[in-house]
Amino acid sequence: MAEKDIVSKETIRRLAVDLATYLLELPIEPDSVEVLPTEHQRVEDRRADLVVKLRDISGEGFLLHMEIQNNNDSTMPIRMMRYMTDILLAHPGLPLRQYLIYIGSEPLTMPDRVDGPGFHYRYGLLDMRTLDCRHLLEKDTPDALVLAILCDFGDHDPQAVVNHIYARLRALLGNRPKQFREYLYILHLLSTNRNLEKQIEEAQKMLTRIDVERMPFYQLGMEKGMAQGMELGHGKGEAAFLTRLLDYKFGALAPEIRRRVENARPEELAAWGQKVLSATTLDEVFL
Repeated sequence: MAEKDIVSKETIRRLAVDLATYLLELPIEPDSVEVLPTEHQRVEDRRADLVVKLRDISGEGFLLHMEIQNNNDSTMPIRMMRYMTDILLAHPGLPLRQYLIYIGSEPLTMPDRVDGPGFHYRYGLLDMRTLDCRHLLEKDTPDALVLAILCDFGDHDPQAVVNHIYARLRALLGNRPKQFREYLYILHLLSTNRNLEKQIEEAQKMLTRIDVERMPFYQLGMEKGMAQGMELGHGKGEAAFLTRLLDYKFGALAPEIRRRVENARPEELAAWGQKVLSATTLDEVFL
């Protein structure tokens, strides 16, 4: 099993309630989650990714099995059926719901069923590549933010989405450095499924720059630079300075943003220059 499979599964283990509620849309009681042993032995050891016991909102208990798959596997329906029998034998008396969650970079080709003479077997199948990233970004929790890297970005600029994820993780976990590093490590591993290594690298640079910009000597120097520009009345110089600062903090600016800065009035430049110190996104600068 690849390292990225293991790490992403640990993330989803913490996200069992969120997955069941927001992705699978199961009406559950969040406090009822009980993680169950998943290792079963025959000739070889096998371990299902995540098996939990839950209650729905009516109080009825059931078993939920979620399997996380990083690549297309033609044997997956048979594997899922085998997991089904093992789980039901180990935990008799409760109904079982099964879901395969695909997080790979290639288009999904695995079926969600297997049919044979006299039997039909089917399970739920979720392709994370077809999920709008806003669905998870709006949850604004570390676990949801990390998994959002696997979803569809739609028309959003990938760099802007990755920057947002980094900025929110820092805001949510800034006073817990160990957890922050763990989530960043997971994010780095999962990003390879979407070929986002370059955007991750740029976001990491942005985060480093933000740390530097929070230091008093940096803020004092920047404020003096903006003040001097205003006193001299050099509109073009102020615009160029702000453009360089935005480029440095948020990455390459879109042409329309550059034009907006170049054509801005001096008072607008001054207001934006003050906001850029604390802003974590471009939108916060121009609000």
